[in-house]
Amino acid sequence: MGPGSSERVLVTGASGFVGGHVVRTLREHGYRVTAAGRLADALPEGDVFVGDLDDLGRAEVPADVVVHCAALSSPWGRWAEFEHANVTGTAQVLRYARRVGARRIVHVSSPGIYAAPRDRLAIREDQVDPSRPMNHYIRSKLHAEALLRAAVGDPDGPEIVVLRPRGVIGAGDTGLVPRLLRVHERAGVPLLRGGRGLVDLTAVENVAHAVRLAAEVPEAAGLAFNVTNGDPRPFVDLLDQLLAGLGLDPRHRSLPARPVAALAGALEAVCAVLPGHPEPPVTRYTVSTITHSQTLDITRARSVLGYAPQVSLDDALASYAGARG
Repeated sequence: MGPGSSERVLVTGASGFVGGHVVRTLREHGYRVTAAGRLADALPEGDVFVGDLDDLGRAEVPADVVVHCAALSSPWGRWAEFEHANVTGTAQVLRYARRVGARRIVHVSSPGIYAAPRDRLAIREDQVDPSRPMNHYIRSKLHAEALLRAAVGDPDGPEIVVLRPRGVIGAGDTGLVPRLLRVHERAGVPLLRGGRGLVDLTAVENVAHAVRLAAEVPEAAGLAFNVTNGDPRPFVDLLDQLLAGLGLDPRHRSLPARPVAALAGALEAVCAVLPGHPEPPVTRYTVSTITHSQTLDITRARSVLGYAPQVSLDDALASYAGARG
C-alpha cells in the first residue's frame, strides 16, 4: 500500500519512544492506527487498546498490519521477565495477528543480537551468532526472532518483516541518552580505547519511516533489515557533540579496556547471586558497546525497502538537546 493508505494498523508499545513516533508517522500517512499499551494516559490520542500483550492475545481489535514495538529493554534483569515480555509477548502478537487476519507483522527487534567483545564493521543481517548472547535481553530478542522466523511462509498466517534499528535517538528519548547523561553527571563518561570506537545511531523519525516502508513494500516479506542513519562516528565525537548541545562540559575518564571488561564480568557474577539481583554499576554489554566499533550494513534496507534517512544525525542530536532545553 502507498501513502494515504486507509489500512488498519495496531502498534504495540505505543506509549514508548519508538512506538509513539510510529503511531504519529502512520497516521500522518493516512493509516487508521490503534495505539496499544498498558497505560492509557501515556498513549497517543485517538483509537487505543489498553492492555498488555497477554490481553492482546485475546483481543478482537481489527488490524491489517501489526507493528510490534513493545519490549522489555535493559542491560540487566531476570531471564523470566525478559522471556515473558519479549518471547511470550511476541507469541501473543503472532496469535493475535493470525486470529484477526492481519496480512503482515512488522517486528522491531534489536541489533544487540550482533553484539560481541570485538570490532564488527558493516554487519549484514545474516551475520548473527546466537550461541553466546551477552545478556538476557539479547537472548530474548534472538528467541523472539526465531519464533517469528518459524512462522515465515505459513499460508494461514501473516507475512513477517523484522527491523533492527541501532541506537535510536531524538526528542523524547527515555533510554539511550538519558542513561549516558546519568553516568556523565555521576562521575564522567569512561572512554575505553580513547573513545574512538565507531557507533551507528538512528534518528527515531527514520525508524518510523522504515516501519512504514516495511508495512508497505511487498518484497519485504520474510526478510530482516538493519536500520541506521548510515553515518557511523567515533563514540567520543558523538558524546562531545551531544554535551555541547546541552551546554555541558565534557567529563571524560580514560580507562584501560581489558581491566574494565574483567571488572564488569566480576560485578555481574556477584550481582547475579545477591538478593534482588541488583543491576551492576557496569555490565559487559555496556563495556563492549563503548569499547568496540559496531556498524551495520543498510544496503538491504536501501535496495528492498527504498529506505533513505529522512533526518540527519546532527539534527537528531540537536532535537534532543532542544527538547531538554
